[in-house]
Amino acid sequence: MKANRAAALFGLILLSACAAKREVAPAAVAAPPPRPVVDAPPAPAPDDWRDAPITPGAWSYAAQASGSTASFGSANGTLLSLRCDPAAGRIVLIRAGAASGPVPLAIVTTSLTRAFSTLAPPAGTPAQLAVSFAPSDAFLNDVAFSRGRFAVEAPGQPTLYAPAAAEIGRVVEDCR
Repeated sequence: MKANRAAALFGLILLSACAAKREVAPAAVAAPPPRPVVDAPPAPAPDDWRDAPITPGAWSYAAQASGSTASFGSANGTLLSLRCDPAAGRIVLIRAGAASGPVPLAIVTTSLTRAFSTLAPPAGTPAQLAVSFAPSDAFLNDVAFSRGRFAVEAPGQPTLYAPAAAEIGRVVEDCR
């Protein structure tokens, strides 16, 4: 009987060796947690202001009985305008921005840089920085004909890099 048991046991061992192996799925590897999004540092300022990207926007021109205006901006609002005030005999450059009082404003063209002190904004007007020119001021020609762009710099405000455009020259000529 022992021989039968041993044969039966041997047969079971042989049968178990022939059974299909059950494959064990590998353990799922957890994906690493997403890396936190870190804002890229701002691009360094270019060595030459003429290499900076132009501020997004476009120029438009409007003529009214009270004078003509060239405006630069986008759907978000006007960033810069040049307005002829024939009653005062002046051309006013207005830049969006706020200041508690007069601040220095620099206008940089490819041929010249000129610094101004801003005027006090009229009561009830939106925040703005303004400078005034005589229509005969030759610097207006430098702005209108600057090679491709000019810059308007004010403390505490991003520099505006506006494209030179025909609308500027048209306002200057309207006022002359």
